[in-house]
Amino acid sequence: MFFDLNVPITTTPSITDSKKGKGKQPHPITPISHFTAARLGAIEAHLDLLVHLGYTVICFNQTVHKKVDPKVHVNVLNELLEKLKPRQGIVYLKRLSVILDEDSEKGFGLINANTSYFSSYDILSLIPTNQATFALACLTHTLPSPLTTHVISIPLTLPRFPFHLKHTLIRTAIKNGAVFEITYVGALGGESDSVLIRAGAAEANGGSAKRNWWAAARELVCVTKGKALIVSGGAVALADIRAPRDVANLIALLGIPQDAAHAASTSTPKSLILRAQTRRTFRAIFSDAELVVPGNYISHAASPDKPSDSVVGDFTTQTSPVKNGQRKRPRAEVLIDASSTLSGYTSTVVAGQVGEGDPKKKKRKT
Repeated sequence: MFFDLNVPITTTPSITDSKKGKGKQPHPITPISHFTAARLGAIEAHLDLLVHLGYTVICFNQTVHKKVDPKVHVNVLNELLEKLKPRQGIVYLKRLSVILDEDSEKGFGLINANTSYFSSYDILSLIPTNQATFALACLTHTLPSPLTTHVISIPLTLPRFPFHLKHTLIRTAIKNGAVFEITYVGALGGESDSVLIRAGAAEANGGSAKRNWWAAARELVCVTKGKALIVSGGAVALADIRAPRDVANLIALLGIPQDAAHAASTSTPKSLILRAQTRRTFRAIFSDAELVVPGNYISHAASPDKPSDSVVGDFTTQTSPVKNGQRKRPRAEVLIDASSTLSGYTSTVVAGQVGEGDPKKKKRKT
């Protein structure tokens, strides 16, 4: 089972109200599709090639810049999945990626008030572009919550790496269950998502983007030590799509072991998807706890109405019965008998240990 968790989806801009006729009675706006027939045909061809190469789990990625505003933003992936033709054995997922910049430090829409809106996406991911947003993504938004982001996508094609990959931030994000994404389209010098290029999170020039990708990807592998990495496509053109085995061989050139390179597109994405489902069951009760007592447990237990005897050494002491959940205080004569018996036993032992013929006996000074 091979995964491709980054299939970019771009839509045509929706028609808005024009300024003509301002002040007149508004007419009801008919719902307009975000996907034209040509665009749907291109997506179907993209999916056919992915299925032919051996991918079984495909995730459509919708990218947003700066902030997600539920009043304006529309989840176009729901409409897309309804129009795609069914393919047997293929699983479709929905993903939302948010590009973070200086304006996103004050907030980019991932708040508890919008939890119901983000629940329609299977995976949430962040694309930091500076040091502050990278620290925010690693420390804050990877903690368990209904809005946990499990994927941190690093812009690898920029001319200069936008932030330092600190070991403390990387380790914290991995400990919280997040993974770091590597898109192999940059290694081929292919075309990236247009939203990333407009936001300054990807390089448009293929030659320089390829050179920057190899340098930045090696640094990321060195910091993460090859752990918690997933490999996705991120390709827009059909010519930039590669088979899973070819992708594993490509990633192995970064210094990753062959088994880890294979896991980056198989087992690691699978565990990521399972952890991403916990957003919907956060702080939920699956079932009530039930105490199961074996049938022979009560028969072997001591009855609370009868006193039980306990043996200490060679002597037997009798404990008082329990009534109404409280143990009664033993009688005074029982305590006196027990103390006198124990004191006599102690004196006998001491006298037996130290006798008259003991050579270690100390002489009393006169």
